[in-house]
Amino acid sequence: MNAPPPVIHEPARSDRVLMACVFAAAFVVLAILFLFDPAHSSFYPRCLFHATTGLDCPGCGGLRATHQLLHGHFRDAFALNPLLVCSLPLIGWLGLRPLVRITTGHALPSFFQSTLCLWGMTSAVIAFGIFRNISLRSWFGW
Repeated sequence: MNAPPPVIHEPARSDRVLMACVFAAAFVVLAILFLFDPAHSSFYPRCLFHATTGLDCPGCGGLRATHQLLHGHFRDAFALNPLLVCSLPLIGWLGLRPLVRITTGHALPSFFQSTLCLWGMTSAVIAFGIFRNISLRSWFGW
């Protein structure tokens, strides 16, 4: 016995409006980030973890790195936050998934269905946060 073919539903109008609003907001945020350097503008939020502890969190330098990426300075962006730069393919995939679902009605596969994948990403972020604060000079006398 053959199963009936899957039915593709037309995305709801509210989904399209929501997605348009999200993309418009992202465009405005990226335009502001492109025009105003976080290293020289005081209206960007400060990292509460860094202000409290003096240590860099895994996201510290992310705004400055994004500003450098928007200007095409990949080496400078990597120096500010390597985790962000290395995560760009995953960030792009996560941004593309809802767009494809809304426009075509088909869902792209998710990386987050695997518990192992979630634990791996969480471990990588925690390890990055720890290792970026360890000074090798103090350990090896460099």
